[in-house]
Amino acid sequence: MSGAAQKVLEVIGRRRRAAADADLILGSLPVPIIQLDAHNRFRFVNQAAEQFLGASSAVLLHHELSDLIPPDNPLFLLLEQVRLHDATVADHELTLESPRLSKPGITALATPLPDEPGSVVLVLQDASAARALDRQLAFRGAARSVTGMAAILAHEVKNPLSGIRGAAQLLEASVEGSDRELAQLIRDEADRIRALVDRMEMFGEKPLACTAVNIHRVLSHIRKLAETGFAQGVRFQEVYDPSLPPVWGNRDQLIQAVLNLVKNAAEALAGHPHPEIQLITGYRHGMRVAVKGSRDRLDLPLLLTVRDNGPGIPDDIRAHLFEPFVTTKPAGSGLGLALVAKIVGDHGGLIEMDSRPGRTEFRLHLPVFADEDQDA
Repeated sequence: MSGAAQKVLEVIGRRRRAAADADLILGSLPVPIIQLDAHNRFRFVNQAAEQFLGASSAVLLHHELSDLIPPDNPLFLLLEQVRLHDATVADHELTLESPRLSKPGITALATPLPDEPGSVVLVLQDASAARALDRQLAFRGAARSVTGMAAILAHEVKNPLSGIRGAAQLLEASVEGSDRELAQLIRDEADRIRALVDRMEMFGEKPLACTAVNIHRVLSHIRKLAETGFAQGVRFQEVYDPSLPPVWGNRDQLIQAVLNLVKNAAEALAGHPHPEIQLITGYRHGMRVAVKGSRDRLDLPLLLTVRDNGPGIPDDIRAHLFEPFVTTKPAGSGLGLALVAKIVGDHGGLIEMDSRPGRTEFRLHLPVFADEDQDA
């Protein structure tokens, strides 16, 4: 073999090794990366893209993008712009929706591949976690405002309210007819206001006593309460990961939070011909948040989901759903979901909501019990 041929083979070998190394690096990245040819056929998908699209590379490499997403999706327009201008193009808040895929709020970044005309490298990012963190800060701020309001109401309202109720009781015993009805009305309204103040006092900043909690026992207890009370006739489905470690939390507070979610789901299913609530648990890596007042970061791998097949939550209140006094119920106080957000926040966790007609789910990201927690 001549020296020139030997050099050519060495160059080819180096290029192949470089290509293999590049595939290895891209394959291990936690962000979905996809290579499409000029006809939008899959040429490369990394492991994160397989999970994102819900299919293996062996399957995807025999398909086109239009087999997964309708051809009128804005993602195809983005790809056209990349090829037309031979430049990197980004788009935000895309929804990748099909019978087998539901991914709202996606950021897509596409760039041409110089060595292969028409080929595009597509990077997809799910911004839902970042949005959840932003919303969580807003929820906690709203909860703190309710905390201050509760303290004022408890101090300034409950004492005179007791006097009003006592006077109404005295009047009720000494009058008749329509006057007695008015006295009863005053008493009943005083009781209603006191109950509202009592509910707001639950937002108080009290230390949370945490221990190892079996989340499946919590859910079993909640299901029994629901099936014998407000959720009679609702079909419950449990999809549990039996290998989950315990939650690091307060059992009573967790029961209160999840019970509120289940109760809301049951009320949303009123009149539904086939009402169903799913209770789902799982383990998800990668969710971490900063610990307030510390440089430490907290892992939130335990995922608890409450899902119903109701009509969905109206678009106009979704962004404000966890704020105090926001409700779709005619007689609701709007404090139930605000309390849920506070309890989850007190545990250092996150809460997310996703809703569309026929499917609404609340996802709780919670910390798990570790040996060092016992010593804390």
